[in-house]
Amino acid sequence: MTSTSFSSLPLTPALLSNLDTLGYHQMTTIQAQSLPSVLEGRDLIAQAKTGSGKTAAFGIGILQKLNPAWFATQALVLCPTRELADQVANELRRLARSVGNVKVLVLTGGAPMRPQIASLEHGAHIVVGTPGRIRDHLGRATLDLSKVQTLVLDEADRMTDMGFYDEIANIVSACPTRRQTLLFSATYPDDIRHATASFLIDPLEVTVEAQHDNDKIEQRFYEIGFDQRNSAVGRLLNHFQPVSTIAFCNTKVQCRELADALRAQGFSALALYGELEQRERDEILVLFANRSCSVLVATDVAARGLDIPNLEAVINVDVSKDTEVHIHRIGRTGRGGEKGLALSLCAPNEKKWVKLIEQYQNAPVEWHKLDELNEDEYAVAEPAPMMTLVVHGGKKDKLRPGDLLGALTGDAGLLKEQVGKINVFEFQTYVALDRRIAYQAFERLNKNNPLGGDFGAIKGRNFKMRFIEV
Repeated sequence: MTSTSFSSLPLTPALLSNLDTLGYHQMTTIQAQSLPSVLEGRDLIAQAKTGSGKTAAFGIGILQKLNPAWFATQALVLCPTRELADQVANELRRLARSVGNVKVLVLTGGAPMRPQIASLEHGAHIVVGTPGRIRDHLGRATLDLSKVQTLVLDEADRMTDMGFYDEIANIVSACPTRRQTLLFSATYPDDIRHATASFLIDPLEVTVEAQHDNDKIEQRFYEIGFDQRNSAVGRLLNHFQPVSTIAFCNTKVQCRELADALRAQGFSALALYGELEQRERDEILVLFANRSCSVLVATDVAARGLDIPNLEAVINVDVSKDTEVHIHRIGRTGRGGEKGLALSLCAPNEKKWVKLIEQYQNAPVEWHKLDELNEDEYAVAEPAPMMTLVVHGGKKDKLRPGDLLGALTGDAGLLKEQVGKINVFEFQTYVALDRRIAYQAFERLNKNNPLGGDFGAIKGRNFKMRFIEV
């Protein structure tokens, strides 16, 4: 029997020690099946769902052969979205703690070019980016990929779905012919197989079944009439009362309509879909991740690459026609040892798609009636537990999370437990506060401020502030 311990791999003692510190003791299935070959330098096609441990699978391979003393871009990771690029970069930095002074640089759209160009002038060992922005840097000759040893295409299916194929082909051609290419994809249909064939040489193919542990995720299906979808979602939320839920819709129009309907019922709900500006998208994700928004109504493309910890429930507002998409949707809950709830609404014309799900998971689904749910026409939806305070200052003002926490637990007199996530961006900072004391905290920050109005004092300086109401 093959060992799944990281210590069975030919890794440096420093890297093994760091993995142990991070709590990485046993390899996940994708890691156990791919890492030995990745460390040998083979190309790889890995089909695995989000949350399977794929970032460590390629990250460990990159770091094992990286030379920190050589300031050249030795690895490039392409991701479909800015959010996924940030997640991957953060995980690579954690994995690289023991390797020395490894610089990981994120190059994505929605951020100014000039600071990225300045960072590139100082060099980076690993670049993580989106295809469009990497292409822009290649066009300006501000990024040199001629020394890349490892190229990773993360969520290749989603990048091609989003129309990035030409950019990817252009980027691949800027990398050396002699390199290692690792392709990770949730699905691997024939059109992507054909499109990416020229990128890889004799690749090892690994497929990890996209099944979920039934002990972790409780799946329930509800048959509904054609005009019952929005009201049924409200009934499910009122009955199960999850603190955080993603409701998946097939179209952006449906997303907006459902989010409006849920807000009218008193739920803290926001819609996430493809055409949003990056700033709006960032803000919505911050509000959902910090628990100022309880329900995120999203399309599959918009939600791809999101990793929201402690997601209590997923609601499939429509049954997906693609069985693997269904499996990916429900796999966002029940992570990290927590239990999850997956609720699916099914109109009569969608039962054929449910049959495919049953065939795929080799088990019948569990049907329930909407009438089983508690229905109180006077029930009032609970608001989200947190509220977000936006501070009009960020990294450019040298603000750090500790500065905000200090002001709130000092001048505003809050307990540390009453302050949630603090996200510092270039020009703005988002602070989650316990809803019950949020306005009181703002008043205290504002009390001794000579400017009056919506200003508060942080580190002896006054910043404009406002609450976001969902």
